[in-house]
Amino acid sequence: MTTRTRLTPGERRAQLLDLGAQLFAEQPYDQVRIERVAELAGVSRGLLYHYFPTKRAFFVELLRRESERITERTAPDPDLPPLDQLRHGIDGFLANCRGRMHGAQAVFRGTASADPDVQAIIDRGSAEQTRRILAAVSPGEEPHPLLGITVRSWLLFLRSACFEWLENGSSADQEEVRELAVGALVGAFLALPRYARPALVDELTLSGPPGSRTT
Repeated sequence: MTTRTRLTPGERRAQLLDLGAQLFAEQPYDQVRIERVAELAGVSRGLLYHYFPTKRAFFVELLRRESERITERTAPDPDLPPLDQLRHGIDGFLANCRGRMHGAQAVFRGTASADPDVQAIIDRGSAEQTRRILAAVSPGEEPHPLLGITVRSWLLFLRSACFEWLENGSSADQEEVRELAVGALVGAFLALPRYARPALVDELTLSGPPGSRTT
């Protein structure tokens, strides 16, 4: 006879969210049966509803957890030069998405949701990433509105590129995807009128990818 492992409330909550992430990554929101999470965990539906009273509440909490993890993994190192800060942040984002693929895919699916609480979580995450990037490339300055538009648009590109990388089993490695994202952002900066470019744009263009050789 198998013995069920007794988990603390925090451990049980995390287990349920991990199982739910897999379901939401594989199916559209409307097709997910939240009761399936209880079945996979081997617990009663009543226990599931004790932690998450509705499917919406479950999904909102799942996105909140994954968004906080991404924010933590991409925290900048202010001692690094701007270009290295950018690479460090992208690497953290890609590594988190690859290591927690189901959670990341659930977040990607959530971006299409019209639910105000879901959008609020996504908007807060994007706003924090935008603030960090602008602080790194234009420290102490009020960014031009075009620069803010550029960074926010690039974040959408990064999310889409990461989703494509994970969803379709691309053979590209993480460094290649990172440098694609770096090049896209630097290229977008250079496409801006000079008056709208970030103060440190020259520092972003002086060095190539790590390990690259000049000929």
